Amino acid sequence: MRSATQELIWICEQLPEDERAEVADFARFLLAKHEDDAWEVAIADPRPRPKLDQFARGALAEGSESLDPDKL
Repeated sequence: MRSATQELIWICEQLPEDERAEVADFARFLLAKHEDDAWEVAIADPRPRPKLDQFARGALAEGSESLDPDKL
């Protein structure tokens, strides 16, 4: 029996190039989703984060201004 990785390689080798690109795009989507899920767990952590809280208070105190493309 093949490992999942070997099977995925075999499948990709059987597909035309454009469909291989679609498989790669889907794999990237799944990876990003996994990273998003991990991020959601991290930010939902109820432990205090004094440095983050201090940064957020400072950023809010600075205010904001409209983005001026000429200043970029």
